[in-house]
Formats: sequence, structure tokens, C-alpha cells
Amino acid sequence: MGAERRRYGHGRATRGWAVFACSGVLLAGCASMPDSGDVEQVKATKGADSQVRVYAVPPRDGARPDEIVDGFLEAMTSDDPSFATARKYLTKQESKEWRPDSLTTVLTEAPESEAPASEARSGEEADSLTYALSGELIATVDRHAYKSVVPTQYGGSLRLVRQSGPDGKGKEWRIASAPRGLVLGESDFLRNYLPVNKYYWASGQNTVVADPVYIRQRQDPVTRMDPVAQTVSALFEGPARWLTPVVDSPFPTGAGLKKGVTSLTPDDQNVLKVPLNDKASNVGGAVCKRMATQLLLTLRDLASPRVEQVELQRADRSPLCVLTSDQADAYALERPSSDNVYFVDRDSRMAVVGASKAKSVDTSMVRGPFGNGQLKVGTVAVARSLHRAASVSQDGKSLYVASIVSDEALPDPLVQSGAPLVKDRLSAPSWDRNDLWVADRDPAKPRLLRFADGQGEAQEVKVDGLDGARIESMRVSADGVRMALLLSKDGKNTLKIGRIERRAEAGGELTVSVVDLQAAAPRLETVTALSWAGPSRLVVVGKEAGGVQQVRYIETDGSLTPAGGLPGLNKVSAVAATEDEEQYLVAVSDDGLVRLVPNANWQTMIEKGSSPVYPG
Repeated sequence: MGAERRRYGHGRATRGWAVFACSGVLLAGCASMPDSGDVEQVKATKGADSQVRVYAVPPRDGARPDEIVDGFLEAMTSDDPSFATARKYLTKQESKEWRPDSLTTVLTEAPESEAPASEARSGEEADSLTYALSGELIATVDRHAYKSVVPTQYGGSLRLVRQSGPDGKGKEWRIASAPRGLVLGESDFLRNYLPVNKYYWASGQNTVVADPVYIRQRQDPVTRMDPVAQTVSALFEGPARWLTPVVDSPFPTGAGLKKGVTSLTPDDQNVLKVPLNDKASNVGGAVCKRMATQLLLTLRDLASPRVEQVELQRADRSPLCVLTSDQADAYALERPSSDNVYFVDRDSRMAVVGASKAKSVDTSMVRGPFGNGQLKVGTVAVARSLHRAASVSQDGKSLYVASIVSDEALPDPLVQSGAPLVKDRLSAPSWDRNDLWVADRDPAKPRLLRFADGQGEAQEVKVDGLDGARIESMRVSADGVRMALLLSKDGKNTLKIGRIERRAEAGGELTVSVVDLQAAAPRLETVTALSWAGPSRLVVVGKEAGGVQQVRYIETDGSLTPAGGLPGLNKVSAVAATEDEEQYLVAVSDDGLVRLVPNANWQTMIEKGSSPVYPG
């Protein structure tokens, strides 16, 4: 992902993986150390930075129980190989059973340890203590997949026992029972982990779908793999369970990196050679190239310099197939051929303007009934072909599709809403790669409608898991397999992501449904506007509990990066972005139709405008 990340730093991956290592002697506990300046002891979760390394220290002789607890919690935030230092805080049996790679629990802050409960009998010195761990749970990471949750209270514990010391003399406190995996504060998690998009094939199509995951920013303590090897390995592991029903992967069962490969680095020609195991060594040429396409698209923004060619190798290191970056890019998401943004002007006509022009802003009306005044336009959506658009009338009652590049009469509406109030009628429309979608918010008959190729009869689409909520608006991803839904219930708007499943019935009829809704912004109390802003990223307008309105980027897995916030803007009612991250962000605020210029603040484009959209 290109310019948007370079401008604002909001993408799933960052270019390069080099990290400044630091050295020095730590006096006690766990310290964060930059590569210059004085040594300063800090709590690891405060002000964490990806350029900072945290080194764990083993327990001292005769360490008190609270020292054991604090030392272990801090050791979990380090890059210590195999978490060897963290294991020194555990009993031998617990060290054998503890698997730090099995699960990562993410809290808003580092876990707090509560006063211990003694398990000693009255009058005896305790040989066992239990420390309760608490914090605000915001996410878990399993098999690299981040799953955000509505913030809730976390409850864990550490049980300590006193056992004989290494020399058989005296007794030392050690942890006999620890939580599953790692428990980290959010800043420590973001310091140690890097978001990356894996890519899989949309079922039955020659386009790809992004599957966001998190990998270690530096060498993985357990596998000892560098970030590129980690990413390739994660790709071979397959898509997230949520995405599996709608994507395909050509990798044979058991296929992966050759055993012992822990580092992958492009050569001086930007060619990355990837040795595979025996399970993947005998695939056909077509399958191999599809695998190579997935690898190149996955790695294109992770490695620095960019990988321009990938060579998949058999287990004996002989070439299996070769693919260039240009060949792989042909299967990436389609990108509009222009940087134009469309909107509704003060006279309720559909207009178009170049969003990225540095100084002058030239506005023109689109051709056809939406631009010549035949229809009072309310909201619009432009097909990805750039030739047609859909418009909901200003009264919200009717949906039309017409050309925006040639003159024609206003056609008959595709559908009309029977709701008596404008706010209960049709939502803004949205296109995927081929089809048109709209929601009818009529309280008497709420429904989500799909029009194949933007024409013909409406197909009502079942949405599972609404639980009484109403669809206020929706945006379909360019790949056509995910839908972002803005839902209202009990006076609050929430954002969810649904999976679009298509099934061919026996008679040849296509059944389409939206299933398995996932909370996409559980930490925002309300969301009022949204747009797709990358293969696995949205831009949203919303508020946290007790907070003020903000515009920020959010990942489809619900993760919020510190760099996701954008410059403040007054009373934002709409926002427009595109999966092509080189396009500017556009919004509607008190200042009119505005754009976010790189390395600058918002700038007014049009003094009065509404419903800004890029194609899609």
C-alpha cells in the first residue's frame, strides 16, 4: 500500500523492518532503552515505541512474590528468544506447559496485579499465593488474527508457590500457574507487532481479498523467523476462519516453507527466493503462479526495497516458478483511472471534481439525467467502470441507474420505498465490482436489496445477526465479499462487517446473504459515517464514550493504531475514500466539501456540497 501510508502512516504494513537495537545494563525490572541518551527505567507499556527494545531480566535470588509477578509481566513484553527469561519466573513444570504463542490478550494498559490471597493455614507461613490480574480487555490475537471486542473487564491470575532453589538450599517463589499465552497492554502490543495484509483469491474470481493479521515487528521469539518469513508462513497457514467460506487458496495441505528457513531477504535485484517443503514442491505451473501472486501481493509493502520478483523453489532449491510484481498487480483490486470525486452540488445535481489538484478546483456536471437537472439528486454512487451511476432521489423514495458519460432521458426507477418519512426511505447506494446495493429503511418492511449488474429486478438479501437493528447505510468492498454496515438500535449507531456469501441453487438461481456480522469499531460509542479506505481499512466518523467527534482510520478487524487519528474537522456529516490509498480523503463539514492534503490540514474544495463518493 502506497502513498496513503507514506503520507499519514495508517496502512496495515510499514515499509522496512530494520529496528534500532539498544544495549546496556539494566539495574532492575524491565527497561525500555533507545539507541542514544541516558538510560531511564520505565514501565514498558508507557509511551512504547517500535524503535525501542525491551530487555527482560531474570529474578534475583530471594525475590519477593510481587517482584516475581512484576518481572514476569514485564518479561512477556520483550523479544527474548523463546521467552527464556520469562520462563525463569515459572516452575519447571509450568515452563514446559506455557505456550506464549498460543494466544495474545490485549488490554488498554498493562495488567494490574491485585493483593494476593494467602492459601496458608492460620498461623503458618504461606507457601502459595494467588495474584489476581485485571485490566480492560479490548482484543485477542489467535493464529495471527486480531479480534477486537467491546471493552470489558479482564480477569486472570498468577499462582505462586515456594520451591527449593537451584542449589537445593532455601526456597524461591516461582509461578506455578500463568494465563494462557501473552497478556499485553496495547502500547506494548503495537510496539512488538506489525499489521500486514495477506491475500487470498475470492471464490470463483480472479481477484484477491485482504486478510489482515499481526506478526512480530522483529524476529519472532518462538519461531526465530524474521518478519518476511513470518508473513510467508502465516500465508501458508490459510485465511482467518471468518474469511474461509468466501475465499480460495491453491496451497496444498501441509505446504509451507522448507524446514529450517527462518529468514527471507530480497537479493540486490529485488528478487525473493522462497524455498518450499516437499508438500509444495510438485504443484503445477498454473497453481504455482497463483501461489506466487499471493506472495507478491502480501509482501509488496512489507519488504524494503520492494520485492519485484518472487521465485518459488522446490525443497531441493530448484526453481518451481517465477513471477514478477507487475504480473501479480494485475490481480490486485481494480483502481479507478482518474482521481475524480463525485458529489451533489447546491442545486441537487451530480457533479465531479478532481480531488488531488494542488491549487485550482474545477467543477463540472456529469452528463445525463443526474447532471442536467432532470432529477433532484439526493445521494449517489458511481460504478467502477466510471460509465454509470446510481442515484437516490432527494426525497429518498426512488433509486435510478443512468449513464454519466452520455445524454439520455431519466429511466424508470429500479425500486421505490413506501416509507412515509424521508429518513426511513432508501439509503445511499453502493457498488461492488459488478452489482448495486441499497437498503430500504422502511420500518414496515426493512430490507437490503441487490441489483445484479445494476439493473433488473431487486433481489432481497438476508442479513443474519441484525438482532433488531436497522441498516442506516452500507458500503460494499471492491472485492464483493465484505460489507460494512452502519446499524442503528436504541438510539445508537454501530459499525459491523458482514461476509457476503453467494450460493448457486440447483435451478441455477443465485442466493446471496450477508452473514456472521463482526463488530468493526467496538471502542467507538457511535459511528455516523464511513467509507472503505484500503483493502482492509475503513475511514469512519464517530465518537468514543465521553469523547468528541473524530475522523480516523480503523482496520476491519477492529484494531485502532495510534497513527489512525486524522486532523480535527468540525461537524463531519460524510466522508469519502477509496481502496486506492493514493487518493485523497474527502469529507463534508461546516467548511463545505474538503480534502485532506498530504503534510497539511483540511482544505476547502467546494463551499457547498454533499454525498461525496469515489467510484464504488
